[in-house]
Amino acid sequence: MKTRSFTIIKPNAVAKGSTGKILDMIIGAGFTLRAVRMVCFSRNDAYRFYGEHIGKPFFDELVDFMTSGPSIVAIVEREDAVATLRELVGATNPANAKEGTIRKLFADSLTRNAIHASDSDENARREWSQWFAPEDIMEAEYNFPMI
Repeated sequence: MKTRSFTIIKPNAVAKGSTGKILDMIIGAGFTLRAVRMVCFSRNDAYRFYGEHIGKPFFDELVDFMTSGPSIVAIVEREDAVATLRELVGATNPANAKEGTIRKLFADSLTRNAIHASDSDENARREWSQWFAPEDIMEAEYNFPMI
């Protein structure tokens, strides 16, 4: 059964022009894009999204980073979406990420790690609901005619 996950291509990857390459990797791994949007995190958005980390030593740096420029948010779908996307993304610390993963290829540091991937089905739904209304999510498969 196909499931969905949520991802954020973070400001450093967007600023470096890596968005297309990252989306190509995601699509190449068998994911279907169900919703995509460019957003600019406000401080309130960052506090809401990363609320579980308030008070941790890295929190202020994370908020500053996530509000530093535009990000791409997306809902993606395939079999075992959460686990498969997290494997494709790689370890949070790019120094520990496997070769060929998104973070190994595009991250700058532990904080500026290029991409977020939800860690559970429940968190994916909670996270994407911050950015997408139900009517924003494409439910059907479309075969567009070639011109």
